[in-house]
Amino acid sequence: MLNAKIFDDLSAKLSGVMKSSPAKDIEKNVRALLMQGFAKLDLITREEFDIQAQVLARTREHLTALEARVAALEAQRNTPS
Repeated sequence: MLNAKIFDDLSAKLSGVMKSSPAKDIEKNVRALLMQGFAKLDLITREEFDIQAQVLARTREHLTALEARVAALEAQRNTPS
């Protein structure tokens, strides 16, 4: 049977090879390019999005209430006395 230490040693050696390989540099460069691209986009966090969604919902509620109030006032104005 194979010893667990052999697998640990092999894993450590493979990790060391991957850290020093060109693939790691490519990954770093791609990550940096993606971060630059995302920085140029006008992105927001999920938290900011959720807050703005709540603000929009409250604004819609206020707008609906104001529309109903205006309709009621117009109805009163148009009703003959």
